[in-house]
Amino acid sequence: MNRIILIRFLAVAVLILVFWIGTRRMKIIPTRMQSLAEMGLDFARVNIAEDILGKKDGKRFLPLITTMFFMVLFMNLTGVIPGLNIAGTSVIGVPLVLAVISYVTFIYAGLKKHPGTFLRNSLFPPGVPPALYIIVTPIEFISTFIIRPITLTLRLLMNMVVGHLLLVLFFAATQFFFFATDGGFKLFGVGTLVFGFAFTLFEVLIAVLQAYIFALLTAVYIQLALAEEH
Repeated sequence: MNRIILIRFLAVAVLILVFWIGTRRMKIIPTRMQSLAEMGLDFARVNIAEDILGKKDGKRFLPLITTMFFMVLFMNLTGVIPGLNIAGTSVIGVPLVLAVISYVTFIYAGLKKHPGTFLRNSLFPPGVPPALYIIVTPIEFISTFIIRPITLTLRLLMNMVVGHLLLVLFFAATQFFFFATDGGFKLFGVGTLVFGFAFTLFEVLIAVLQAYIFALLTAVYIQLALAEEH
């Protein structure tokens, strides 16, 4: 148990609390919290699951995609909350676990729908001259079964780590110029403070975008596994 684990627990607790408050007393004329919860759920359902997978498969995988989206979002946002100041996804554990779940899910989806052809067509794409399989098959294996979980993990992790480091640099420089220098050097602190606040707003955008990208890519990988060409 350490600080990053506590932040993750806090993010999950707040996520559960938000949706519990928003959905405990559903009304025809929604309250603000109900509207917020419905808007978030509709975004995950319509703009991610159904847009990529269609209504039937989108409904089937919606719980997973919705959970990934909101879990990543709330853990990302802890990076810009004063007193927390680090994203729950900026240590490899959570990104890696979610990437492995995504990986297992799209392989499961492909094997269940195309039990006899999924792996064969993933490694030996139809229409390729047999002589080229010696080149194509290793590339398909690496790109499909190795690169996907690695890139899912690193994309989320690196974006959160870099954002955290930028904010640390700007605000640490602000403290240095304001309290450890004299004269005109203090003016540099104003510049670093302004950039720090600007990058904080940018980090909020990145937090939302990375949650969307992670859930979207998971849906895309599932869709590719379900595609009829398998």
